[in-house]
Amino acid sequence: MEVKIYTDGSARGNPDGPGGYGAIIVYVDSKGNVHEREYSAGYKKTTNNRMELMAAIAGLEALVKPCQVVLYSDSQYLVKAFNEHWLEGWIKKGWTRGKNEPVKNIDLWKRLLKAMEPHNVRFEWVKGHNGHPLNERCDVLATTAADGDNLLDDVVNLQ
Repeated sequence: MEVKIYTDGSARGNPDGPGGYGAIIVYVDSKGNVHEREYSAGYKKTTNNRMELMAAIAGLEALVKPCQVVLYSDSQYLVKAFNEHWLEGWIKKGWTRGKNEPVKNIDLWKRLLKAMEPHNVRFEWVKGHNGHPLNERCDVLATTAADGDNLLDDVVNLQ
């Protein structure tokens, strides 16, 4: 089954303010019916990049069986990590980058890799705030979650 996942993350006062993510899963069943499911959550203290990663994680972790996945994100950080093989290099170098600096958000990168394991995932970049209906909806989910009253704890990983 092919599934499309649209994602977005947001942080207010980046890097140590509240933030949120939004993810929408879309698939068409064998009868041609379109199904959509939305996910979002807000955190007390986080970064934009962590929320971009959490959006992808939430979408992938929600899938109950192996799927062909196209994951759409306006985060070049997320998309380029896979499409330009940054992640492979970080792993080969023991989760370091550049001048032997530790990769930020290692906890979420590892969680994302685990969430991807049963699936065949392709990452596609979409320009943010450019009128794409599902990207815009994910932005609303993310910002609404960031502004909400029921924020979860998240320790900022600023390695």
